[in-house]
Amino acid sequence: MHKHIDWDDPGANGVLRFYADHPDDTPEPHVGSIITGLYRGTTVRVRVEARVEDTSIGDVVALIAPDNGRRQQSVGDLELGDTVRLADTDRAMEPNHPHEDEEEQD
Repeated sequence: MHKHIDWDDPGANGVLRFYADHPDDTPEPHVGSIITGLYRGTTVRVRVEARVEDTSIGDVVALIAPDNGRRQQSVGDLELGDTVRLADTDRAMEPNHPHEDEEEQD
């Protein structure tokens, strides 16, 4: 059973929007792919276990804080290892995250 998640709107960082001018080049996830969604501002990486129509189903393998790039165990009611559904319309391009060592140099 999967956990229902209300994904953030990826806006300009949406995969489908990014490839809008080249829809034939839009990469479709397959089993084993790691895809990205946004939840409460946090980057969520999901390993695809199955595809149903335009939706991927898989386990959360990383939660990355937007402000410092640190890995988290949970955000809200979402935790590492949870099984989720991520529609292609909610997929996002991976944002740049600050690295912990870069912050320490400031």
